Amino acid sequence: MRRGKLVAAVVLAAIFGATPGATLAQSPGGVVRIVIPFAPAGSADVLARLLQAPLQEELQQTVIVENHAGAGSNIGTSEVSRAKPDGRTLLITTSAFVVNPSLYENANYDYSKLEPVGLLPAAPTVFAVSPKQDGIQSVADLIARAKAEPQKFNYSSPGNGTTPQLMMELFKFTTGTAVTNIPYNGGGPATQALMTGTVDILSTALPGAQGQIRGGTMKGIALSTDERWPTLPDVPTFKELGYPDVSLSNLHFFLAPPGTPPAEIERISKAALKVVAREDIKKRLIDLGFVPTAEGPEAAKARIAKEVAFYKDLIARAKIPQIQ
Repeated sequence: MRRGKLVAAVVLAAIFGATPGATLAQSPGGVVRIVIPFAPAGSADVLARLLQAPLQEELQQTVIVENHAGAGSNIGTSEVSRAKPDGRTLLITTSAFVVNPSLYENANYDYSKLEPVGLLPAAPTVFAVSPKQDGIQSVADLIARAKAEPQKFNYSSPGNGTTPQLMMELFKFTTGTAVTNIPYNGGGPATQALMTGTVDILSTALPGAQGQIRGGTMKGIALSTDERWPTLPDVPTFKELGYPDVSLSNLHFFLAPPGTPPAEIERISKAALKVVAREDIKKRLIDLGFVPTAEGPEAAKARIAKEVAFYKDLIARAKIPQIQ
C-alpha cells in the first residue's frame, strides 16, 4: 500500500472506528455499490462511509463504497453513467459534477441524463497552512506575500473543477493575487500534500481537514461559512475578513445511472433522507464538518441546473481555460 493510501485509510479508520479494509457481509437483498469519484478521505468519501451502515439498515441490502478517482471525478462519474440502471450502482459526488460540464471539453458523460436521487449534506471550504509556514499564518499574510512575490506560492486542491479549487480561483480573482494550483485526485491526497510540506497552502472541504486543524498539525485561516464553525471557533470566516462573496461550499449529489426506474429512485432517496434526519447522524455530520441537511430528487435536479449555470459564469469571469 502506497503511503498516500495508507494515510487515507488511517484517517478514515480514526473517523469511523473501523479497521481499514473491513468489508460488510452479503445480504439477501443484494449489493448496492456506491462509487466515489475521488481518492479516499475527501468529503464525498467521508460522507459516504458515514451513511454506509445506516443506509444499509434502511435498504436491507449490503452497501459497499468504492473509490474510482481520476480526471477531476470524470472517471468514476462516467463509469456510473454507463452502469446498469437497476438501483445497484450509485454515485456520491461533489460540486465537481456541476462544474465539469463547463470546465472540460469532453467529460465522457452527459450530466443531464444521470438521475438525481438527492442532495446530501454540504461541506464548507477551508483554507489551511502549516503552523510552521514561514510568513503565512492568516489570509492577510497570504494576500500580502502573494502580491509581493507573484507566482511564488502554490496550493493543493482536490482536483481541477472541484469547489475548493474554484474557491481559491474566486479568492485570487477577488483579491488580485496569484497562487498556483496543484491538483490532486481528492481531498485526502491534497491534505497530505500540505502536511508533508509539498505545497504552501491547502484549499479543501472541511471534513477531510477538520481533524488535523483541531489537532494542531494544520492551521485553518478561513472558512466559507456565514458564522464560525462550532468545532473550530478560532478559524475566521471569509465574510468577517471582508470577503463575503468568496463563499463556495462543497455540495454533494446522490445520483443513479440514466434510466433507473422512478420507484428505485424514490426508494433509495427515502432511505437516505431518513438516515440524514436521524439525530445521531446529524450530530456526527456536524462533528465531521457537514451541514446536516438533505433534500429529495426534485430539489437535487433544480439545484444541479442552478449550479451548472453559476459555475459556467464563474469559469468565464475567472478566465479559467477549458480542459481538453
